[in-house]
Amino acid sequence: MKDIEIKLESLNIKQNSEIRGIINVNYSGKYDSIVLNTQILNSNELMLFTSYNGKKISQKTSRLFISRDSMPQNKAEFTATISFEPKELHDVKFRASIIEQHKEIESDILFARYS
Repeated sequence: MKDIEIKLESLNIKQNSEIRGIINVNYSGKYDSIVLNTQILNSNELMLFTSYNGKKISQKTSRLFISRDSMPQNKAEFTATISFEPKELHDVKFRASIIEQHKEIESDILFARYS
């Protein structure tokens, strides 16, 4: 079992559709937080996170930071959206990392498709 694992409801993303995902942390050591970064490959556009663990994010952000205190059962659910109209197929990279004292301990990477 991975120390951190990211999963999406669907690996096929459409414009303005809600992207739903879960990050599970199985790391047995101490950690402060997790960070979720995304990148839309071959594009300068951004994905915007809209909520985590049922809490709306008032200022939409393209990088999601979640403290360990906000993660019951070491799990985080998130929603996000991509709003630009794609002119071609894009791979979207999701990278979830465990952070302890400003250092990355473990990470997981997942790719989805945006069309």
